[in-house]
Amino acid sequence: MKRVKVKMLPRIPGKKSDLKRMRKEGYIPVEIYGKGVENVHAWISARDFLSLPHGETFIIEAELNGDRRVCILKDIQYGWLGDNPIHVDFYDLANVEEIEVEVPIEFVGKPAGVDLGGTFEIVMHTLTVKAKPSDLPDKITVDVSGLGLGDALHVRDIQAPEGCVILDNPEETVAIVIEPEVEAEEAEETEGTEGEAPQTSE
Repeated sequence: MKRVKVKMLPRIPGKKSDLKRMRKEGYIPVEIYGKGVENVHAWISARDFLSLPHGETFIIEAELNGDRRVCILKDIQYGWLGDNPIHVDFYDLANVEEIEVEVPIEFVGKPAGVDLGGTFEIVMHTLTVKAKPSDLPDKITVDVSGLGLGDALHVRDIQAPEGCVILDNPEETVAIVIEPEVEAEEAEETEGTEGEAPQTSE
Protein backbone atom coordinates (compact mmCIF):
# COMPACT_ATOMS: atom_id res chain seq x y z
CA MET A 1 0.00 0.00 0.00
CA LYS A 2 1.13 3.51 -0.78
CA ARG A 3 2.54 5.64 2.01
CA VAL A 4 2.34 9.42 1.79
CA LYS A 5 4.20 11.81 4.09
CA VAL A 6 2.55 15.11 4.99
CA LYS A 7 3.58 17.88 7.36
CA MET A 8 0.95 19.53 9.55
CA LEU A 9 0.71 22.52 11.84
CA PRO A 10 -0.73 22.45 15.39
CA ARG A 11 -4.25 23.82 15.81
CA ILE A 12 -6.03 25.24 18.86
CA PRO A 13 -9.72 24.31 18.55
CA GLY A 14 -12.44 26.83 19.32
CA LYS A 15 -10.73 29.94 17.96
CA LYS A 16 -13.02 31.15 15.15
CA SER A 17 -10.63 33.95 14.23
CA ASP A 18 -7.82 31.44 13.66
CA LEU A 19 -10.17 29.18 11.70
CA LYS A 20 -11.16 31.96 9.33
CA ARG A 21 -7.58 33.20 8.91
CA MET A 22 -6.02 29.76 8.32
CA ARG A 23 -8.69 28.75 5.84
CA LYS A 24 -8.09 31.99 3.98
CA GLU A 25 -4.37 31.13 3.90
CA GLY A 26 -5.17 27.76 2.32
CA TYR A 27 -5.31 25.35 5.27
CA ILE A 28 -7.88 22.71 6.24
CA PRO A 29 -8.56 21.72 9.88
CA VAL A 30 -7.69 18.10 10.71
CA GLU A 31 -8.70 15.85 13.57
CA ILE A 32 -6.48 12.83 14.30
CA TYR A 33 -7.93 10.20 16.61
CA GLY A 34 -7.79 6.46 17.20
CA LYS A 35 -7.93 3.59 19.65
CA GLY A 36 -6.03 4.39 22.84
CA VAL A 37 -4.26 7.44 21.41
CA GLU A 38 -4.44 11.13 22.20
CA ASN A 39 -6.59 13.21 19.88
CA VAL A 40 -4.64 15.73 17.86
CA HIS A 41 -5.94 18.97 16.33
CA ALA A 42 -3.96 20.11 13.31
CA TRP A 43 -3.88 21.98 10.03
CA ILE A 44 -3.00 20.55 6.62
CA SER A 45 -2.42 22.73 3.59
CA ALA A 46 -5.17 22.37 0.99
CA ARG A 47 -2.47 21.86 -1.64
CA ASP A 48 -0.98 18.89 0.22
CA PHE A 49 -4.40 17.40 0.89
CA LEU A 50 -5.56 17.68 -2.72
CA SER A 51 -2.31 16.07 -3.88
CA LEU A 52 -3.03 12.89 -1.89
CA PRO A 53 -3.81 9.84 -4.07
CA HIS A 54 -7.60 10.11 -3.80
CA GLY A 55 -9.39 7.19 -5.45
CA GLU A 56 -7.01 4.71 -3.80
CA THR A 57 -6.45 3.41 -0.29
CA PHE A 58 -3.26 4.82 1.20
CA ILE A 59 -1.48 5.29 4.51
CA ILE A 60 -0.60 8.77 5.72
CA GLU A 61 2.52 9.49 7.74
CA ALA A 62 1.53 12.75 9.41
CA GLU A 63 4.36 14.77 10.94
CA LEU A 64 3.45 17.33 13.58
CA ASN A 65 6.02 19.07 15.81
CA GLY A 66 8.48 16.23 15.28
CA ASP A 67 5.87 13.59 16.18
CA ARG A 68 4.85 11.07 13.52
CA ARG A 69 1.35 9.57 13.36
CA VAL A 70 0.57 6.75 10.93
CA CYS A 71 -3.04 7.14 9.80
CA ILE A 72 -5.62 6.53 7.13
CA LEU A 73 -8.09 9.04 5.73
CA LYS A 74 -11.33 8.44 7.63
CA ASP A 75 -13.72 11.20 6.62
CA ILE A 76 -13.97 14.41 4.60
CA GLN A 77 -16.51 17.15 5.20
CA TYR A 78 -17.31 19.40 2.25
CA GLY A 79 -18.76 22.90 2.02
CA TRP A 80 -22.13 23.70 0.51
CA LEU A 81 -20.69 23.61 -3.02
CA GLY A 82 -19.85 19.95 -2.46
CA ASP A 83 -16.32 20.11 -3.86
CA ASN A 84 -14.38 22.13 -1.28
CA PRO A 85 -13.11 20.15 1.75
CA ILE A 86 -13.61 22.10 4.98
CA HIS A 87 -12.65 19.47 7.59
CA VAL A 88 -10.75 16.17 7.52
CA ASP A 89 -10.56 13.21 9.92
CA PHE A 90 -7.52 10.92 10.08
CA TYR A 91 -7.62 7.62 12.01
CA ASP A 92 -4.45 6.67 13.88
CA LEU A 93 -3.36 3.07 13.28
CA ALA A 94 -0.96 2.81 16.25
CA ASN A 95 -3.08 0.32 18.22
CA VAL A 96 -5.09 -1.21 15.41
CA GLU A 97 -4.80 -4.92 14.62
CA GLU A 98 -7.51 -4.95 11.94
CA ILE A 99 -9.50 -2.18 10.35
CA GLU A 100 -12.51 -1.86 8.06
CA VAL A 101 -12.11 0.48 5.11
CA GLU A 102 -13.65 1.10 1.71
CA VAL A 103 -11.31 0.14 -1.10
CA PRO A 104 -11.84 1.40 -4.67
CA ILE A 105 -12.63 -1.12 -7.41
CA GLU A 106 -10.64 -0.89 -10.64
CA PHE A 107 -12.47 -2.45 -13.59
CA VAL A 108 -10.21 -3.73 -16.38
CA GLY A 109 -11.05 -5.20 -19.76
CA LYS A 110 -13.94 -4.49 -22.11
CA PRO A 111 -17.07 -6.58 -21.44
CA ALA A 112 -17.89 -8.87 -24.37
CA GLY A 113 -21.50 -7.70 -24.23
CA VAL A 114 -20.49 -4.12 -25.04
CA ASP A 115 -19.33 -5.23 -28.51
CA LEU A 116 -22.84 -6.62 -29.02
CA GLY A 117 -24.47 -3.30 -28.26
CA GLY A 118 -24.78 -3.59 -24.50
CA THR A 119 -24.01 -0.86 -21.94
CA PHE A 120 -21.61 -1.47 -19.07
CA GLU A 121 -23.04 0.03 -15.89
CA ILE A 122 -21.12 0.25 -12.61
CA VAL A 123 -23.26 -0.12 -9.50
CA MET A 124 -20.56 -0.23 -6.80
CA HIS A 125 -17.33 1.75 -6.95
CA THR A 126 -15.87 0.50 -3.66
CA LEU A 127 -15.85 -2.62 -1.49
CA THR A 128 -15.64 -2.68 2.29
CA VAL A 129 -12.79 -4.90 3.45
CA LYS A 130 -11.39 -5.92 6.81
CA ALA A 131 -7.66 -6.49 7.15
CA LYS A 132 -4.49 -5.65 9.03
CA PRO A 133 -3.23 -2.19 8.07
CA SER A 134 -0.20 -3.80 6.42
CA ASP A 135 -2.45 -5.98 4.22
CA LEU A 136 -4.77 -3.24 2.95
CA PRO A 137 -4.67 -3.03 -0.85
CA ASP A 138 -4.52 0.24 -2.80
CA LYS A 139 -7.44 -0.99 -4.90
CA ILE A 140 -9.18 -4.20 -5.97
CA THR A 141 -8.76 -4.99 -9.66
CA VAL A 142 -11.59 -6.87 -11.38
CA ASP A 143 -11.50 -8.20 -14.96
CA VAL A 144 -14.92 -7.70 -16.58
CA SER A 145 -14.02 -8.81 -20.11
CA GLY A 146 -16.04 -12.02 -19.72
CA LEU A 147 -19.37 -10.28 -19.07
CA GLY A 148 -21.87 -10.82 -21.88
CA LEU A 149 -25.24 -9.21 -22.59
CA GLY A 150 -27.38 -9.22 -19.46
CA ASP A 151 -24.55 -10.60 -17.31
CA ALA A 152 -24.01 -9.21 -13.82
CA LEU A 153 -20.96 -9.19 -11.58
CA HIS A 154 -21.75 -9.80 -7.91
CA VAL A 155 -19.67 -9.36 -4.78
CA ARG A 156 -19.43 -13.16 -4.49
CA ASP A 157 -17.65 -13.25 -7.87
CA ILE A 158 -14.74 -11.12 -6.63
CA GLN A 159 -11.78 -12.79 -4.98
CA ALA A 160 -10.63 -10.96 -1.88
CA PRO A 161 -6.98 -9.85 -1.88
CA GLU A 162 -4.67 -11.91 0.31
CA GLY A 163 -5.15 -11.11 3.98
CA CYS A 164 -8.47 -9.35 3.38
CA VAL A 165 -12.11 -10.23 3.97
CA ILE A 166 -14.81 -8.54 1.89
CA LEU A 167 -17.67 -7.50 4.17
CA ASP A 168 -20.28 -6.49 1.58
CA ASN A 169 -23.33 -8.68 0.93
CA PRO A 170 -22.20 -11.44 -1.49
CA GLU A 171 -25.46 -11.06 -3.46
CA GLU A 172 -25.01 -7.35 -4.15
CA THR A 173 -24.56 -6.39 -7.79
CA VAL A 174 -21.26 -4.69 -8.53
CA ALA A 175 -21.68 -4.13 -12.27
CA ILE A 176 -23.95 -5.25 -15.10
CA VAL A 177 -24.05 -5.26 -18.90
CA ILE A 178 -27.46 -3.91 -19.89
CA GLU A 179 -29.00 -5.23 -23.08
CA PRO A 180 -29.75 -2.74 -25.86
CA GLU A 181 -33.04 -0.88 -25.38
CA VAL A 182 -33.99 -1.39 -29.02
CA GLU A 183 -34.21 -5.14 -28.57
CA ALA A 184 -36.33 -4.73 -25.45
CA GLU A 185 -38.71 -2.34 -27.25
CA GLU A 186 -39.03 -4.69 -30.22
CA ALA A 187 -39.82 -7.57 -27.86
CA GLU A 188 -42.58 -5.53 -26.20
CA GLU A 189 -44.05 -4.56 -29.57
CA THR A 190 -44.03 -8.22 -30.66
CA GLU A 191 -45.77 -9.31 -27.48
CA GLY A 192 -48.38 -6.60 -27.98
CA THR A 193 -49.05 -7.65 -31.57
CA GLU A 194 -49.39 -11.31 -30.63
CA GLY A 195 -51.99 -10.42 -28.00
CA GLU A 196 -54.26 -8.56 -30.43
CA ALA A 197 -57.31 -10.35 -31.85
CA PRO A 198 -57.36 -10.61 -35.70
CA GLN A 199 -59.71 -8.21 -37.40
CA THR A 200 -62.31 -9.63 -39.79
CA SER A 201 -64.02 -7.79 -42.62
CA GLU A 202 -67.84 -7.62 -42.62
